[in-house]
Amino acid sequence: MLLTLDNICKSFGDTVAVNNLSLQVPEGVIYGIIGPNGAGKTTTIRMIMNITIPDAGRVLIDGQPATPDFRNRVGYLPEERGLYKKMAVTEVLVYMARLKGCSAQAAKSQVDPWLQRMGLFDYRSKKVEELSKGMQQKLQFISTILHDPDLVILDELFSGLDPLNIEIIKDILLELKRNGKTILFSTHVMEQAEKLCDHVCMISHGRKVIDGSMTEVKAQFGKNSVQIEIEGDGHFLRELSGVLHVTEFNNYLELELSEGVNSNQILKQVVERVAVRRFTQLEPSLYNIFIEMAQAERPESDTSGGGDSV
Repeated sequence: MLLTLDNICKSFGDTVAVNNLSLQVPEGVIYGIIGPNGAGKTTTIRMIMNITIPDAGRVLIDGQPATPDFRNRVGYLPEERGLYKKMAVTEVLVYMARLKGCSAQAAKSQVDPWLQRMGLFDYRSKKVEELSKGMQQKLQFISTILHDPDLVILDELFSGLDPLNIEIIKDILLELKRNGKTILFSTHVMEQAEKLCDHVCMISHGRKVIDGSMTEVKAQFGKNSVQIEIEGDGHFLRELSGVLHVTEFNNYLELELSEGVNSNQILKQVVERVAVRRFTQLEPSLYNIFIEMAQAERPESDTSGGGDSV
């Protein structure tokens, strides 16, 4: 299923949520929509799902306006989760699949294998309200894919999941892609987007600022950068000649070097001060690209750290 957004726009009063956004999601890929909180990711997804009607522009499926059966071919996991809390786990899954045109018999045949895979089999007779928040999130993910959709749309999928369950879902998404499914997900967690996405689009203040394959995007922002893991305090790295910028993580640092600076020159200076566990020339991370673009797009007066689900 080929998804095309053709100059879609949406405003709420004086607030422009999405501004002339165009993109194309090819079949059989994992496509990430990334951006700061309030950038317009959720509004974009709601327009794709025809929950919110665009003020202008078109959403096309295989080159044509969506037909009434479009939603039966889509698995949609909204940012704001919602399940029938008084229903039993198996019951709610079968019900949700039937809403998507799946027969009860076909749905029931798939429920137990998915519950086993997601670690929920022992809870199949429990009411949804008896499950923890994380379990409910996994349950809703199952309901999103149980009817075997061609297009899977996931809004902030990884929010609230622990690392183990993130890995389980990551493996499932890669499996769906191998089976020819198209996956579109929004996130502001750059590490997951970088691991999963074939293509990525970044939007900021409702406008597209990056769009392309992961390889193309990284080539566009390629810099003379290294990743270094050291023993001891690395604060002195900021003072080294030839180092433009240092991004510090818990276990390592990324150094952006001046143009023409040989990374071996930097390594020589570092080993004179501390023990070096790892020193690697690297392409720019999606995290750093995101930070660079988000800061460039932020108005001078915007000092807030919060966000919304526009």
